[in-house]
Amino acid sequence: MQRASYLFLSLFIILNYLTCRSFASEGDDQPAFNHCVDECVQLSCPVELDFFLKLLKWSCSDNCKYTCMQSLTDKALQEGTPVYQYYGKWPFYRFLGIQEPASVIFSIGNGLVNLYYFQLIRKKAPSTSHLRGFLILYTLLGMNAWLWSTIFHTRDRKFTELMDYFSAGLLVLYSLFYAIIRVCRVRNSLAIKWLGTVFVCLYVAHVGKLTIVSFDYTYNMYANVIVGACQILVWSGWYIVQMLKKGNNKSMSYARLGIISGLGVSLAASLELFDFPPIWRTFDAHSLWHLSTIPLTALWYMFLMEDLWHEANHENTFTSYKLLP
Repeated sequence: MQRASYLFLSLFIILNYLTCRSFASEGDDQPAFNHCVDECVQLSCPVELDFFLKLLKWSCSDNCKYTCMQSLTDKALQEGTPVYQYYGKWPFYRFLGIQEPASVIFSIGNGLVNLYYFQLIRKKAPSTSHLRGFLILYTLLGMNAWLWSTIFHTRDRKFTELMDYFSAGLLVLYSLFYAIIRVCRVRNSLAIKWLGTVFVCLYVAHVGKLTIVSFDYTYNMYANVIVGACQILVWSGWYIVQMLKKGNNKSMSYARLGIISGLGVSLAASLELFDFPPIWRTFDAHSLWHLSTIPLTALWYMFLMEDLWHEANHENTFTSYKLLP
């Protein structure tokens, strides 16, 4: 229960912080910035941009905003005045037209972890396990989410932003679906179909509200946090039950992987609370959060694979597959 309480607290604090942050972007409201951009557009546009900027759809106006943002940041650092965010982002150095190189690299790293376990599960998970297909789908949705995270951090456009949010939301919702069918041991195919239909409808309604009605950042964050909190409750309840069972501690010792991963994610998420101007204009709190989730995601899949083999051994007398010594 301490784990659940701690994670709930972290999620609540981060939610409120992000809600406030989403409406705060002082840099692009500064008269000096707007004057710089207007002057740059008038004197420099149109201009021939390099290949990578054109490839990633940078316009002359976008390039002026980037140039002014960097020049004002240079001045702020020289004078010791505050460094501002512009359009909700810190003034990162771009690389080959990529807006946030560090977040892109770390998003790719997370995607590769999902790809590795996708291949590992296909090769080593027992084909008779009812959870095998669901776990493979888990990794596919993980790869999709991190792919769009990579694209979004490469170039922040309305479409890439929506796909990043929707893909992440789908992964969070599916994580809850998987937790329910595993912890509640849902085996009946009809029950799984009905439960899946409910989750699909919830997701369609969520996406529909954000695309047809209006995109509400606060609502989107609350929805994801609530679903994530529900998943925490499901796994925490399962863990408590397993630890209370006499004589089961040894066979369920792998459960500690899930606890370590969950606590690690919660601690790593707290990086968002200590947001700071990017080190070397490259590494900010958000990019470091993406970096931290690489080993934590691997740990989570280790837990899920151990759990899959435990279930297979428990139900079908398979020989336990050990990822741990």
